[in-house]
Amino acid sequence: MKKFTVLVFILNITFLFAQKEISGVVKDHNGVALPGVNIIEKGTNNGVSTDIQGGYIIKVKEGAVLVFSYVGYTNTEKNATSGIIDITMNENGGQTLKDVVIVGSRNTKRTVVNSAVPIDIINIKDVTTQSGKLEINQLLQYIAPSFNANKQSGSDGADHVDPASLRGLGPDQTLVLINGKRRHQSSLVNLFGTRGRGNTGTDLNAIPASSIKRIEILRDGAAAQYGSDAIAGVINIVLNDNMNELNGSVTYGVFNTKAKGDFLPGTPNTKGYRLDKNGNGNSYGKNQDFDGGSVKVAANYGVAIGEKGGFANFTTEYINKNKTLRPAYDFRKGFGDAAIQSFNLFANIAIPISDKTEFYAFGGRNYRDTDAYAFTRNDGERVVESIYPGGYTPRITSNIIDNSLSAGFRTVTTGGWKIDISNTYGKNLFHYYIKGTINASLEAASPTEFDAGGHTLTQNTTNFDFSKNYDSVLDGLNLAFGAEYRTENFTIFAGDEGSYATYDTNGIPIRDPANQNAPIDPISGNPRPGGSQGFPGYSPLNTVDKGRTNLSLYTDAELDITDAFLISGAVRFENYSDFGSTLNGKLAMRLKASKNINFRGSVSTGFRAPSLAQIYYNLHFTNFNAGGATEVLLAPNNSPITRAFGIQKLDEEKALNASLGFTATFGDFTATVDGYFIKVKNRIVLTGYFDATALNIGVSEAQFFVNGVDTKTTGLDLVLAWKKKFGESLFSATLVGNINNMKIDNIKNGSLPEETFFGRRDRAFLLASAPKNKFGLNLNYARHKFDAGLAFTHFSKVVLVDYGDEDDTYYPRIVTDLTVGYQLTKSLKLSVGSNNLFNVYPTKQDEQGNTEAGGYWDAVQMGFSGAYYYARLGFTF
Repeated sequence: MKKFTVLVFILNITFLFAQKEISGVVKDHNGVALPGVNIIEKGTNNGVSTDIQGGYIIKVKEGAVLVFSYVGYTNTEKNATSGIIDITMNENGGQTLKDVVIVGSRNTKRTVVNSAVPIDIINIKDVTTQSGKLEINQLLQYIAPSFNANKQSGSDGADHVDPASLRGLGPDQTLVLINGKRRHQSSLVNLFGTRGRGNTGTDLNAIPASSIKRIEILRDGAAAQYGSDAIAGVINIVLNDNMNELNGSVTYGVFNTKAKGDFLPGTPNTKGYRLDKNGNGNSYGKNQDFDGGSVKVAANYGVAIGEKGGFANFTTEYINKNKTLRPAYDFRKGFGDAAIQSFNLFANIAIPISDKTEFYAFGGRNYRDTDAYAFTRNDGERVVESIYPGGYTPRITSNIIDNSLSAGFRTVTTGGWKIDISNTYGKNLFHYYIKGTINASLEAASPTEFDAGGHTLTQNTTNFDFSKNYDSVLDGLNLAFGAEYRTENFTIFAGDEGSYATYDTNGIPIRDPANQNAPIDPISGNPRPGGSQGFPGYSPLNTVDKGRTNLSLYTDAELDITDAFLISGAVRFENYSDFGSTLNGKLAMRLKASKNINFRGSVSTGFRAPSLAQIYYNLHFTNFNAGGATEVLLAPNNSPITRAFGIQKLDEEKALNASLGFTATFGDFTATVDGYFIKVKNRIVLTGYFDATALNIGVSEAQFFVNGVDTKTTGLDLVLAWKKKFGESLFSATLVGNINNMKIDNIKNGSLPEETFFGRRDRAFLLASAPKNKFGLNLNYARHKFDAGLAFTHFSKVVLVDYGDEDDTYYPRIVTDLTVGYQLTKSLKLSVGSNNLFNVYPTKQDEQGNTEAGGYWDAVQMGFSGAYYYARLGFTF
């Protein structure tokens, strides 16, 4: 066996040394770099694509011939006789095409430059090699002008899944696709102290960044094209398809604990601190200069399948990130980012069956083990002194498992019809485990850990898609139509009895909600609350197993009336088994005013179906804030309790979208500017707490999901980019920006008191879903083996309303990111840098501790963990 291993090793080494490495840059006739050019070693499946600067590196056999191909350009062949081969590609008589996109149009010839709607193209390889950000949400926050996501603290499940949104709308009003196929949502519904409260959303962080080739962001209403959830836009994730190349990186980073002097009263010095490691989480241990240490190890590799371009591309990614701890008030000792251990496996496969037919499959598994702070329990009502002298800080930990698989067949008929038949399955499991806690009604006999139950969401989508280009109709017609059938299932499963039950003085569960025979706290004189403190478990009364089906039919067409004028339209019909049908349409146009300037615009209607979680989610919990503790029931929408308050069955959200903009290209400079208007009726929100004592249901308050408000959003997105090569130096500068203004048109409270139904605090949270404006300036320089990037991001003022009914004003901030890289060898690159280089924090709030999360700041603007320093070693073999 040893001899065989040595022989294989020698053969591999011999093969590697028999190969030749070729590198170069591919440009058009104007000297502009072309990203995404396909380069194939002729007669093999060995191939690569050019990066955003037009560069490529490929290993080939001696005597090989390279074939360069790009949509809109004539194929070019070159003998691999030199180690450096630079190519200038010639147009084939068509328009210069730069980024062929999947999203926004079913026309396979459509690109960013000539599309009728605004689309961002983000090359993930370039972004991840020039940034220390670990997860997709963090990356997009600083690259895409209208994308917003922040880490949360004290927000239960949202601490583990960062809510993300486009154009300040809800996390569930953006549709996510992978390789053009609908991605399932998380089973989590955001409830407490967080952006997007009352919303569900897609967990982008479950997708490993290393598996992604590029991200396409369609910043336009697209429900008529893609169905529910696409009110704000669509994010399409295109997976890697490279072959015969191992790419990866190892990254380590830490946060600076010094929070600009804003420290918790009583901390010994200004170098930072931590909760005591071995105690009860209510006192401070040894100070430290850094925390939140994180390690990320990622690798991506592709292999060829057959001799007709088939491939299998695999990604694995591991992230281990510790908690951060930042200043909080006396009633909350633990405030900061959650700890995360994440392990990802992803695959993207295509296997040709014939010259015009292929089988494809992609998907993966994400496992996360998370650990987040809950609110400290240091008052008499919550403390059992014999277990936690002086108080304790419970921890909400979770296991999140995300599985997905999509498979299908693509073919082209002899008549030119492109046919795609696919099935996509996805499931999200969110399981809570509460540690460092007690069930106070059990007093000293209470366990300190509980399985609190959890929830799942399963989705299966079957698609039939057909499209065809007709070059003979005017200047070109693309016709598409298809059908989709989707099933969804939402469950809630119960936890340990001790995680939800209230026990009497004999340790027997109290079955009757009106029975108040719970142990009395000697300090407060009140009954001790039941359930696990920090997060109550789901009981058998909370369990849910509900499903629904959806059938949709669509058609869309794009017609180039002339070379200068494009018009497109789409119509989509959808029927849901639980609330009925909708019909939506879209009309868009693009006009080439000159060789360099395009004008574009669109108008559409849209919708978002209420999620199953919004319809059926329910929970009995203890609400803990600066005003004290109350027992609350979040009643499901189909509950008699909900109807008793006059709240009706949830209906779909309805939207009207309009946009108008232009694109301009002048040599090395490009610009896109797009204004937009989004009107949403019947937005689903979470109400405040209504007095429920008269119902005798064992709680003092109740809240509900409702079609509660109408909103109008107006805004502007802009992207200005410049890139120039001077000798052997390459400079680039990009300015991205978003101006966004949302107004609440109508609060649909009926006869219920408006301030309780959707009060000033709730309105402020909705309106502060994104800063009023965000601008980013990104500067990059590269020369030989050295490159550097400097980025400035400006966040505008954000205003929230705290528990004291006072405005919490977070003034504008500018965050600076810096990265420096050096190519150590052909295979290894070292990068060092900092996110938030100057350790900028949101504005510290008042000393009363009335912020939503009980820290000195809310989760606004750039977040609350400060400067992050990192080093990364990237490798390519």
